[in-house]
Amino acid sequence: MKKDKKPATSDTSTISTLLGRDTEIEGTFTFNETIRVDGRIKGKLVSAKGTVIIGENAAIEADVQVGVAIIRGKVNGRVEAAQRIEIYAPAQVNGDISAPTVTIDSGVVFNGKCEMHKDTKPVATAPQPPQTAPEKAAS
Repeated sequence: MKKDKKPATSDTSTISTLLGRDTEIEGTFTFNETIRVDGRIKGKLVSAKGTVIIGENAAIEADVQVGVAIIRGKVNGRVEAAQRIEIYAPAQVNGDISAPTVTIDSGVVFNGKCEMHKDTKPVATAPQPPQTAPEKAAS
């Protein structure tokens, strides 16, 4: 029996890269799958479809552009996600965030602007019939 393959998605249960507490990166860090950061990153964190998990011990001073951002640590910089941003206590986020879906847990410190925009996927809508002006009653 042939099994259908499921398309690859950003699954947080499969972490492809772990940056531990003693890791420090300065510059632009790019990735494709799911990473967990428990160290320090200064600069830019970029992935078109990937997921970044920012652990409680992480300190990020960077602009983040990813598919999904899950934040539990400290972030200073703009966070943009194509799909969603999830921020859980004891996170501290200082900077603007932007995504179609944003979740901010109780106990989070957030200083910035939150922008929620429509998903970029095209949505098919039924065509609307043209509207006509109401006719006047004959007297």
